Amino acid sequence: MSDATKAVLEGGPDDLPERIVFVLTPGLDIKVALRGGYEHFRATTRQQATSQGLSPVYEWWERTELPG
Repeated sequence: MSDATKAVLEGGPDDLPERIVFVLTPGLDIKVALRGGYEHFRATTRQQATSQGLSPVYEWWERTELPG
């Protein structure tokens, strides 16, 4: 198993496939591929209780489209 931790994604599209994701480097932005683009999330100073303990919260801040 890796040293990944779980993070909670807040905001962004309602149809994100997951709201709790693994993150390898806490604190760095997370990008999630969705519908021909990427949803970008930034770390906050907040944490949220999950079934596996406290997890950092990342807030949605932008979407980028893939060319084509």
